[in-house]
Amino acid sequence: MSCLQTIQDYGLRAIGIGERLLPRSDFTLCEQVTLIGSGMIWNIYFGTLALVLGFFLATAVALGKNAANPLLRKPAEWFIFIFRGSPLFIQFFLAYFLFQSLKQQNDIYAVMTSAATGALLVLFLNTAAYSGEIFYGALRSVPKGDLEAADAYGLSGWARFRRVVWPTLLRLAWPAYTNEAIFLFHATTLVFFSGFPAFQQRGDALYYANYFADKTFNPFVPYPIVAGYFILLTLVIIGIFGLVNRRLNRHVAPAQRPRLALRPQILR
Repeated sequence: MSCLQTIQDYGLRAIGIGERLLPRSDFTLCEQVTLIGSGMIWNIYFGTLALVLGFFLATAVALGKNAANPLLRKPAEWFIFIFRGSPLFIQFFLAYFLFQSLKQQNDIYAVMTSAATGALLVLFLNTAAYSGEIFYGALRSVPKGDLEAADAYGLSGWARFRRVVWPTLLRLAWPAYTNEAIFLFHATTLVFFSGFPAFQQRGDALYYANYFADKTFNPFVPYPIVAGYFILLTLVIIGIFGLVNRRLNRHVAPAQRPRLALRPQILR
């Protein structure tokens, strides 16, 4: 079988398109690269949706934590504390067993026991907590001069937030938020180790890498392939977020613009 035929057969297998059966023997490098790349579709799915949805929740959480009203501030503080204070790995397991218990009570919760929804929900809440703390720090760092200028122009309420506070908050938070986005995509590999099952062997990149490692007893081919895919994905994220960062700082002189720097988190 040619490599092109392998790509056609297995390139979209992770989402149910192409060959149903996995190769059983005589694994080629093309098969491993193709199937692991197919699994990356799920990692991108988890990371992208969790990041986009978490962005809006993080903004609300940051505003809630900055609120003077304790009815808004306390829930935001506890939300951040719980999800930042507990390991993501444990959150996956607790969520899975919670959804399994709810499923026994009512079949309507059955959808939450799948990785596509249950694991996504955990990642969404986790990144919202971390991003909310980042946005809160940026919100507290908005220069008083900007706020005084807004008051001088007669801006208040929503207009003040939309035209002064919000752009400044994003500009200050964006470098740290970029690192959170990178870590979130890396954290999608934990879905493989969680209790959420892969439906009909349609797993993520690590699922297929583990399959090949078990069959060949050689982890030094599939796992470096996974690492290579995530390095490429990281470069794409840095590029996209760098363009957004340039847009946010378009009014700042190029020499004074904050530069994005990768700061990997050793512990979550």
